[in-house]
Amino acid sequence: MAEPGILLVDKPSGITSHDVVARTRRARGTRKVGHAGTLDPMATGLLVVGVEHATRLLTFIVGLDKTYLATIRLGQTTTTDDADGDIDVRASAESVAEATEERIRDGVAALTGTISQVPSAVSAIKVDGRRAYDLVRAGEDVELKSREVTISRFEIVSITREADHIDVDVEVDCTSGTYIRALARDLGSALGTGGHLTRLRRTRIGEFAVDSAFSVEDLEDASLVAPAEVASRVLGSLDVSADEARDLRHGKRIDAPERFDGLRAAIDPSGALVGVVERRGSAMKSTMNMPQVER
Repeated sequence: MAEPGILLVDKPSGITSHDVVARTRRARGTRKVGHAGTLDPMATGLLVVGVEHATRLLTFIVGLDKTYLATIRLGQTTTTDDADGDIDVRASAESVAEATEERIRDGVAALTGTISQVPSAVSAIKVDGRRAYDLVRAGEDVELKSREVTISRFEIVSITREADHIDVDVEVDCTSGTYIRALARDLGSALGTGGHLTRLRRTRIGEFAVDSAFSVEDLEDASLVAPAEVASRVLGSLDVSADEARDLRHGKRIDAPERFDGLRAAIDPSGALVGVVERRGSAMKSTMNMPQVER
């Protein structure tokens, strides 16, 4: 069995998240590989990949807040709301000129905070069991429901003007499920110029940063983040005795050693992750156990 853990991968542009999973399977010699949070082929940056039984932790990672660096091009719309699509509308020079810096900043401010967002039609969201982007490619009209997302930071880094378009470099902190392509689309719509993404890079998922990630060329030798460290960073840790660890692994409820809300990573005396526990009154019980590995 391959060593279990989490790989932090810096995905390059031009390949899919599934391609990274396939390369990881070959590099680590196991089929049991998954990832938390798809990146579009155009996008680069942090992809969290689980190996062996550490894939069980991905469900606790996928919903974490994220940070993106992006470039929004105002003055053009595309069929996919990003640079992978074909340009279908170009704004007039007058409309581009009327998109002043003040109006751009006001538009960004209006998209900051808790907002209702309609995801891009060319997305991986399922509609009646089929991916939205497959329906679009098949020529079907797709109308996705709006969802509430929170943009805690939508910061303009720079604004570059050309005769027929404006490039706005931004940094975004947001909740899981936010579509940065949709932010570009909606900002362009509000300004009357249209807009799409020309660059997207994910730099953070929860406590994990792209600065610590490995390239896809280094997957075979890349160091793994141990399951106990991952779960502790995501959920917070709770030390348990050897007897308590045994009982938790057997599905028993035990007295909670301290008060806590939500979920915690139970760590045994050897430093191994027993599983994820939740408190029920004065007791606690494992909601997800990890296989016990001989050390």
